[in-house]
Amino acid sequence: MSLADELLADLEEAAAEEDEAYAGEEELEDVAEIQEEMQVDVDVDSVKSIAKLRDSKMFADILCKIEGYIGKQRKASDVMGPVEADPEYKVIVDANNLTVEIDNELSIIHKFIRDKYSKRFPELESLVPNPLDYIRTVKELGNHLDKCKNNENLQQILTNATIMVVSVTASTTQGHCLHQLKGDSSPSFLSLSLSLSLCLHQPKGDSSPSFLSRCLHQLIYTEIHAKIIRIAGGLTNLSKMPACNVMLLGAQRKTLSGFSSTSVLPHTGYIYHSEIVESLPPDLRRKAARLVAAKCTLAARVDSFHECSDGKVGYDLKEEIERKFDKWQEPPPVKQVKPLPAPLDGMRKKRGGRRYRKMKERLGLTEIRKQANRMTFGEIEEDAYQEDLGFSLGHLGKSGSGRIRQAQVNEATKARISKSLQRTLQKQSVVYGGKSTIRDRSSGTASSVAFTPLQGLEIVNPQAAEKKVAEANQKYFSNMAEFLKVGREKDQNEMH
Repeated sequence: MSLADELLADLEEAAAEEDEAYAGEEELEDVAEIQEEMQVDVDVDSVKSIAKLRDSKMFADILCKIEGYIGKQRKASDVMGPVEADPEYKVIVDANNLTVEIDNELSIIHKFIRDKYSKRFPELESLVPNPLDYIRTVKELGNHLDKCKNNENLQQILTNATIMVVSVTASTTQGHCLHQLKGDSSPSFLSLSLSLSLCLHQPKGDSSPSFLSRCLHQLIYTEIHAKIIRIAGGLTNLSKMPACNVMLLGAQRKTLSGFSSTSVLPHTGYIYHSEIVESLPPDLRRKAARLVAAKCTLAARVDSFHECSDGKVGYDLKEEIERKFDKWQEPPPVKQVKPLPAPLDGMRKKRGGRRYRKMKERLGLTEIRKQANRMTFGEIEEDAYQEDLGFSLGHLGKSGSGRIRQAQVNEATKARISKSLQRTLQKQSVVYGGKSTIRDRSSGTASSVAFTPLQGLEIVNPQAAEKKVAEANQKYFSNMAEFLKVGREKDQNEMH
C-alpha cells in the first residue's frame, strides 16, 4: 500500500468517528430535552404530584426515630468508641439531611403557589420575598384582598410598613379572582407547606446534642450546633478542623445577578449568625465570631473523646466568652486630669545702685502720662474716640484759663541721644539740606524752579550757595570745631 492510500484510509476512519460522535450528540440532546419536559410540568394542578416528601416513607421513619430518641434518657456510659458509630448520631445526621430536602420542597411549593396566585395578585411576589411569609400571606388573603386592612393575623406575619404597601398595591392591582383548582383546593397545598415548615423548625434530636456533645451544646445554640456538625461531616471531623475553618462553615458565596453585593458579608458562616454573636454590636461581631469558633473547636475536641460528660468545660468556655464580651463593651476609662505642678520660682536677684535708679527714672511715667491717668471723682468724662468707650484723656484734656501751657519736661525721662549721633545729624542738616517752612523763615511759596528769558524754565538749587559758604566755614568757623592752637594765642597776648 502506497503512502497516498494510507492517508485516504486515515481520513475515512476519522470521518466515520465524526459521524458517530454527531449521532451520539443528537441522542444526548434528545435525552436532555426529554428530561427537561419531565422536570417542568406547567399544567399540573395538584401540588401533591410535585411535592412528595411529606407522604414518603423515609420522611415518616425519620420523624418516628426522632420522637423515640427525644423521650429516651441515655447515660454517658452507653456511648463507647467514636461518636459516628452511635445509632442516635446516625439519626441526627439523617435529620439534618432531611432539613435540606424540606427546604427544597418548600421552594417547589412556593414556586407552585406563586405561579397560581400571580393571576390574582401579581405584585405580591416582589413585596413579600420570603417564601414562607408569602405562603402565609396567600393563605390569609385568598381571593379577598380587602383583608389587608385591620387584620391582626397579618400583623403577626408581616411588618406594619409592608402591610401598608401591600394594602395600597392590592387596591390598584389588575388581577382577577381565582376559582377552585382542579383536583385540589388552595388550602390543601398551603397547609402542606406550613406543615413542612413546622417539621423544619421542629427540634430534631434536642437531647442528642446535649448527650453526644454536651460541651458544644452548652456553648452555642442547638440549631447552629447541628448545622456545624452536619457540614463538617461529623463530630470527629469537626474536632480536627482549625478554628479559622470552623468560622467559615456555612458561608454563603452566592449573589443575585444585577444586585449589589455590598450587603453580602464575606467570610461569615453559621457562627457569625448565631445568637451569642448577634447579641453584640455590629463592629464587634467579626471579632466575636473568631473567639466563638476557637472555643467551639476546643469543645468539639473534648466531646469527641468523651472527656466531660456533664458539659462543664463548655459551660466554663461560655462564661469566659461572656466575660470577654463584657470587657469589650466597657466604656473607656475616664482620663484623669492632673493639676499642673507648682512653678519652682526661686528668689530673684534685686539690683540697686545709681545706674539702676537712673534707668528706672528714665523708663518711668512721664508727667503727661500721669495727668492722662488721673480722673476727677464724680465727673462725666468725655471719650477721646467714639470707638473706645471709657478711654479719656483725664486731667490732660481739661480746659483751663485759655492760655497755652507748655508741657513740663522732665530731664530724667527726656529722650537722649549720644554726642556722635548729634554731630552726624548736624552734618546731614547742613550738607544735604533739611530746611523747611517750619524750620526756616523763608516763605512757603518759594520754589526751586526759575523762569529765565534764555532757557524759559530752569531748575535752581537755592541751597547751593549756602552749601559753598558752609564748606568754606566748616574748617575754622564751625560750631563743632575745637581750639587747636591755644598756646600761640597766649604767646601773642603776652607780646601785646
